[in-house]
Amino acid sequence: MRIISGKYKGKKLKGFNIEGTRPTMDRVKESLFAIIQNKLKESTILDLFAGSGALGLEAISNGAKTCYLIDNSKEAINIIKENSQNIEEDLYIIQTDYKKFLKETNLKFDIIFLDPPYKTNQLNKALKIIEEKDLLTKHGIVVCEYENINPITSLKLIKEKSYGPKNIKIFGK
Repeated sequence: MRIISGKYKGKKLKGFNIEGTRPTMDRVKESLFAIIQNKLKESTILDLFAGSGALGLEAISNGAKTCYLIDNSKEAINIIKENSQNIEEDLYIIQTDYKKFLKETNLKFDIIFLDPPYKTNQLNKALKIIEEKDLLTKHGIVVCEYENINPITSLKLIKEKSYGPKNIKIFGK
């Protein structure tokens, strides 16, 4: 696993074997970042359910200004800290429950990555809080990665792609 493009291209990332996570394959990540590349420059990112931090760190590598990497797992947080070494941009690595973070934050985000464990309903719970708290900037997007639970939201569907059993939907205001 590695950062595939941008300033930190080629940086190796640990964490492909963290229990409860499944890293985004390079071809999926490459396609996803090609879709959102125009939104990355100087953006504020939220990588909820961050796992290894691969999506947030890829965003930083491609021009994002700030990234909040949130995960409830101590093991994941330790891996994110390792993977973040020598990254110069503003990173906030926080071990907490996703609902607690979403409910307590007063920040607005340009891009929110949602890639929760697949066999849970955390995706829709997170989307609901994001909408209720209006956590997106005016032109912000939510990138959902899922397998078997279709995202339910009143946000506008911007783009969707499938990669075998893995699906990506991007929503905006």
